[in-house]
Amino acid sequence: MSTPDQPLSTAAPWLSIVGIGEDGLAGLGDEAKAAIGCAEIVFGGARHLELADAAICGVRHGWLSPFERSVEAVLAARGRPVVVLASGDPFFYGVGVTLSRRIARAEMRVFPAPSAFSLAASRMGWALQDTVCVSLHGRPVDLIRPHLHPGCRILALTSDSDGPAALAALLAESGFGGSALTVLEALGGARERVSHHQAEQFALDGADMLNVCAVEVVAGDGAQVLACTPGLDDGLFEHDGQITKREVRALTLSALAPRRGELLWDIGAGSGSIGIEWMLADPSLRAIAIEGHAERAARIRRNAGRFGVPGLAVVEGAAPEALAGLAAPDAIFIGGGGSEAGVMPAAIDGLKPGGRLVANAVTTEMEAVLLAQHARLGGSLIRIDIARASPVGQMTGWRPAMPVTQWTWAKPAQPIEDEE
Repeated sequence: MSTPDQPLSTAAPWLSIVGIGEDGLAGLGDEAKAAIGCAEIVFGGARHLELADAAICGVRHGWLSPFERSVEAVLAARGRPVVVLASGDPFFYGVGVTLSRRIARAEMRVFPAPSAFSLAASRMGWALQDTVCVSLHGRPVDLIRPHLHPGCRILALTSDSDGPAALAALLAESGFGGSALTVLEALGGARERVSHHQAEQFALDGADMLNVCAVEVVAGDGAQVLACTPGLDDGLFEHDGQITKREVRALTLSALAPRRGELLWDIGAGSGSIGIEWMLADPSLRAIAIEGHAERAARIRRNAGRFGVPGLAVVEGAAPEALAGLAAPDAIFIGGGGSEAGVMPAAIDGLKPGGRLVANAVTTEMEAVLLAQHARLGGSLIRIDIARASPVGQMTGWRPAMPVTQWTWAKPAQPIEDEE
């Protein structure tokens, strides 16, 4: 059976994807060089085409912008001998991944070269399986933040010559200025250069456009280390008091039960803490924060960047109207505004079959909504009571927080029939 990510085909291979390094043709095997020589059309970036120049006999095509135009050009040549040149390993953050969504495996041959991460690990003497590999190429440098743990080793592929300085600045301002930062430039070629720096004293001029940064993380006092479990300290978030508190947040994330590749709606997102921690659970997870207050929506975006999940989508608008047209979620959290007319029905209707809905109530009005939904649909209800130790004169006593009622429900695979 064919799927969008893996087309089915019985056609013979016509496309060769050739990974090429900075050493050019010298680093390629005979089959890869023969494929280039026999190709009627060769696609690649200007640098790739220059590296393979001596072997190319067919028509050269540089990449177009936007890149989808080049994908269509490759597809238009289906059945003719075509070569696509790529950097290193085409299936590690490479063009091979993009093309394989449209072209079946049976139609292509792939000749990978060592990736930039493999070359960098070999220069550093690091075990690649124990090293975090992050692509910042064309992506926000904030993505490195969740990996900043003391002693962690990170290889980060950057976008351009400014990438190492931007990474060093992030490390310094986040309390990791003592980290060792090695810049590895133009690996595998005649221009290869390796230089060692401390993040807070970084001063490298003229870095090569092609570079990988190796980071050995050192956390200073006050460094923002993001724990691997849900329930991060409230003080790490920028908020105006509208935040699901740490202990309740941990229980809420447990009830939401994130699974790889899933999408969350966070309705009435406040500070965005639920959506942010959902996305921190795994890089494949996605979330949409729905927030009706403009100032809070802006705050959510800032928090998302500071926590290394800049991909958190923010929809500025009030539910249920703001839910229209959004991609169907695998899970929904309602922490604010759930008692407003139409919000709960819209959430239940929008949730995918088999998806989970978790709603928290601190007001009697919202609690009444949850009790009614539990009576109608089932699920589970829990009451969360938390007390914190605080001074009572010269002694210590327990100060209770507002109790939270939490309803958790899984949508059946079959449509819900409304009561008459």
